[in-house]
Amino acid sequence: MPAPDRLHVGILLPTREQAITGTTDARSLIDFATEAEQLGFDSLWAGDSLIARPRLDPLVVLSAAASATRRIGLGTAALTPALRHPLIGANLINSLDHISGGRLTLGLGSGFPIPETEQEFAAAGASYSSRAGRLDDLVGLWRQAWQDQSEGTHATYTGRYTQAQHLDRLLPAARLGGPPLWLAGSDTPGVLRRVARHYDGWLPFLPSTTAYANAWQRIQDLLAQEGRPADAVVPGLYATINVGADESAAEAELDHYIQRYYRRSLSEMAPIQAYCWGSAERCTEWLQGYVAAGARHIILRIGSLTPEAHLKDIARTVLAALRPTEAP
Repeated sequence: MPAPDRLHVGILLPTREQAITGTTDARSLIDFATEAEQLGFDSLWAGDSLIARPRLDPLVVLSAAASATRRIGLGTAALTPALRHPLIGANLINSLDHISGGRLTLGLGSGFPIPETEQEFAAAGASYSSRAGRLDDLVGLWRQAWQDQSEGTHATYTGRYTQAQHLDRLLPAARLGGPPLWLAGSDTPGVLRRVARHYDGWLPFLPSTTAYANAWQRIQDLLAQEGRPADAVVPGLYATINVGADESAAEAELDHYIQRYYRRSLSEMAPIQAYCWGSAERCTEWLQGYVAAGARHIILRIGSLTPEAHLKDIARTVLAALRPTEAP
């Protein structure tokens, strides 16, 4: 999924929702993926967690989705690389990129700063301290591993936290340099500097369009300082919506969803993440505010424990309104 010259809209696969309801069903995930492609969505995304917010592994799920689809992009929103050995992770990702025909984009996260994430890192034997720097270090290793190794060059990586040898023995990358790597993060100065310096995309969930616009302008300024092109970073957005004619009912369903998902209320999460509920017109207008602020690839999470029931309606209303000349 290269830097888009038009608005791209993706949809999150309901792996977490299935885990919450105890209805994990690979076949229904594939059906969701194929329907999303038929309805005109640009991309499919899957989240990642072991015990903090458990679900099926995103790389496995996306491999299955890749085999059942032809056009739609595939992505992680977001993968936590610390939960996997660096070289095993590199091989898994490269394998998926080969299987999908180069349709993969990786949204990467260093871990949402809540106690459950710290417990997850400990359970996986990963270091929670300095996790942001460790993620950037791992990204450096992956980029080196996915370069041309035909002459055995750059076979050893020595980073601040990570070292690896024999990178030249790994399977050649599906694409030179590997898939695009986006940083899932907020608008803190450190995150924005890291995006501009190391990443191909920015995937925030900012609840304010003003904050988004200011952060995106800062990234553009930092790109210039780093000597990178203005279009080097794709401005993404991770947004959760619940579309319903009855605004109160839509809010209640979304609140129930958030409590089951995070064990926190909507009122607790709304100051942190991007949420909207109510009519399709209301949700579309809200999303258009982010587009005006600079967003070019929106990833929608359906704020319902039965997202399949909402998919077609969202495509025919919100997606069609966001991309009126390209609606299926």
